[in-house]
Amino acid sequence: MAYVIIKALAPIFIIMLLGFFAGKRGMVDNKNVSLLNIFVMDFALPAALFSATVQTPWAGIVGQWYLIVVLAVGMWITFAAIYFTCTKVFNKSAKESAVLTLTVALPNYAALGLPILGSVVGENTAVSLSVAISIACGSVLLTPICLLILEREKAHENGTATGSSLSMLPILLWRAVTKPIVWGPLLGVVLSAIGIKMPEIVLIAIKPLGLAATASALFLTGLILSARKLKLNFAVSLSCITKLLIQPFLAWGIVLVLGLHGSLAITAILMLALSAGFFGVVFGNRFGVQSADAEATLLISSILCIVTLPLFITLTSGL
Repeated sequence: MAYVIIKALAPIFIIMLLGFFAGKRGMVDNKNVSLLNIFVMDFALPAALFSATVQTPWAGIVGQWYLIVVLAVGMWITFAAIYFTCTKVFNKSAKESAVLTLTVALPNYAALGLPILGSVVGENTAVSLSVAISIACGSVLLTPICLLILEREKAHENGTATGSSLSMLPILLWRAVTKPIVWGPLLGVVLSAIGIKMPEIVLIAIKPLGLAATASALFLTGLILSARKLKLNFAVSLSCITKLLIQPFLAWGIVLVLGLHGSLAITAILMLALSAGFFGVVFGNRFGVQSADAEATLLISSILCIVTLPLFITLTSGL
């Protein structure tokens, strides 16, 4: 099992290392990555997420609503707890807190979901559907919250904020929804729900963008890391513990409350037991927010999940 996990993690570390190397050697300007960020956030990732959601059968989504509930509640509780801790205990800014929180709350479904689930449950259509649903949950139900916070803080900095955060909510929601990273997967879900199938030519046309999404995002992450000095502190330690242990045990509790068992219960727990995802770091860079804690959490949790994932795979084997 450790080999399967290392095999799944290998592309992540290799591509991040290439980005890190390119930044350190000056092959790519690691202090000005806005153009690459625009490609990743506004084109590659939205195309990949749209393809994943629009090709996910609506009947399959409805049939796995228990999985959606576990993932959504698990991510929302984690998001709220980490954001509160960052702002009230560690006295971090709202922007940095949002970036770190998204890094912790949103697992790396895209890169690790399929190989890990496939090795445990078996590679089949149901597993692919579960991973697609997980990606959709994170994209539609969690990332807009981070975007709302970042847009709110940006408005305050630019002096365009009017009234309280509650009164600004419609404007902030509109700004978040109009971001390709949000409306891409959301549009896919809507089209799937009303039964509209994308013409094959459209899916073929955007497929190269989707294939480039994960690789370019990881390369960008490595590039960003090359411009920083990673430091281990209490915030990073707490974030890693929360991501790798507390969040999956929280998922386990939700599974018990809902009375789930079998492959569905195992899938829900293992999906939230994955390491931190790169969305937070990439989102932060898009808004000019550099969170050393989020970057350290991403790297350290990706290494430590080699130990924690086999633990949860073993623990859930009897469900």
